[in-house]
Amino acid sequence: MCDSARFLCGIAHFQTGSFLVIKLLINTLTFWHGFCSKIYIKMSYYMKKLIAIITLFCASSVWAQEETLSLTLSQAIEIAQQNSPEAKAARHTYRAAYWNHRFYKANYLPSLTLTSSPYFNKQISKITQPDGTNLFAKQNQLGVDVNLKVNQNVWFTGGSLFIKSNVQRMDELENNVTAYSTQPIVVGYEQALFGYNSLKWDRRIEPIRFREARKAYNEALELVASQTCNHFFNLATAQTNLDIASSNHASADTLYRYARGRYDIGTITENEMLQLEINKLTEETNMMNARIEVEDQMQILRSFLGINREVTLRVITENEVPTFEIPLVDALKMAFENSPEPDTYERMKLQSQSNLAYAKANAGLKADLYVQFGLTQTDDKFRDSYRNPMNQQYASIGISLPILDWGRGKGQIRVAKSNVDLVNTQAEQGMKDFELNVARMVRQFNLQSQYVKVASKTDRTAERRHDVAKKLYILGKSTILDLNASITEKDAARRSYISSLKSYWALYYGLRSMTGYDFQHNRKIEENYPEI
Repeated sequence: MCDSARFLCGIAHFQTGSFLVIKLLINTLTFWHGFCSKIYIKMSYYMKKLIAIITLFCASSVWAQEETLSLTLSQAIEIAQQNSPEAKAARHTYRAAYWNHRFYKANYLPSLTLTSSPYFNKQISKITQPDGTNLFAKQNQLGVDVNLKVNQNVWFTGGSLFIKSNVQRMDELENNVTAYSTQPIVVGYEQALFGYNSLKWDRRIEPIRFREARKAYNEALELVASQTCNHFFNLATAQTNLDIASSNHASADTLYRYARGRYDIGTITENEMLQLEINKLTEETNMMNARIEVEDQMQILRSFLGINREVTLRVITENEVPTFEIPLVDALKMAFENSPEPDTYERMKLQSQSNLAYAKANAGLKADLYVQFGLTQTDDKFRDSYRNPMNQQYASIGISLPILDWGRGKGQIRVAKSNVDLVNTQAEQGMKDFELNVARMVRQFNLQSQYVKVASKTDRTAERRHDVAKKLYILGKSTILDLNASITEKDAARRSYISSLKSYWALYYGLRSMTGYDFQHNRKIEENYPEI
């Protein structure tokens, strides 16, 4: 019995323990399930964040690639001549000159003018009677007039010939009386005698001014091209400096690592190893400075080209330049024909002579002549006011003669004469300087292509010498001084080559602006004037 009881009690204790173990297992599984669920949720959250960051990075990379613009010199010039602030200013200046020229030409064409000045008058006025006495009378009037006038300026005399016709109506409202006055046709002429004839001088000056403006517009576009060359090659120089610094830094780092190994085995001195470390640090500094220079020059070029968005510019320089010579005689001929500078000096001389004529006219006798002949009639009916018109004549002349002006007129004439002599001297010297500038630029350009060839060959030779010096140093057959000298020569040769390209294209487009001629294709530069 006791054994049976012990057995049953054992079974009960076993069941109780099993139950506790099972419960513990269930609780453990529940805990791990919740823990794993939380981990899964957090991992899902961070995975989404990671995917978003990767997507944004990829999108940024694609965007950066889309906003990188590679430009050749011809492409940069084309953009600048369309969008640069200087090109836009040149177009606005030309449009202003065009409308000024239209205004000048309109002064020599007939004009038709319609005028009218109706009025209403209701007041008490003092009126002089035939016997000389004055009375105050009440007035209540309505007046209407219409005047049609055709005017034609006469440029060789400075006068004005006109034909006009007018009609007036007067209504006395108090007495209910209406009257008409008509001038069916009137022919007249007005003239300032001994005066300054602005029409005559404008006829000589204004065509030259407009021709000057047309040439100046073409010159301005070529000057934009020349300025584009400067900005383009400034960025090319900055990019070249960055490429040089990056290459030199990579080479210096490799040599420094190699030198550390040689120093550890005692084949080079500590001084030589430290020199290579200094080279590495120097090139790292050069690389950082070059990056800043690239950003600055890129911003300047973007602004000049009229590109307002943040786009990365990469300029591509051509290794070859056209080889041709410009004959000096042809360059001078084209410069005198197509440059605005000769027209500028001619206009300045004519304007000084015009100012002298104006001073003489104001200092002496002045007279104004006015004559007109026509028909006139009046009646209380409009139709009858045109019947049986009477002749009318009117003539007047006004005279003004300075008697005592304390030398003002004479002084103005002397100043104007001195200005004529000054302008003539300036124009003569200016044309000599212009001719000398053209000749100087032609000589420089004809030699510049040879400079480019020599600089290109020097660049390639210096690069090869550097490679040889680097290999000899690695083999221990050269010193650090020879290596540094080869690096300096290589960098200087590369920069000199870019500078020679810049000078070539600056001279080329400078000559195009001065001569208005494309000597490379042997043709006159096309005149592409803006729309008005």
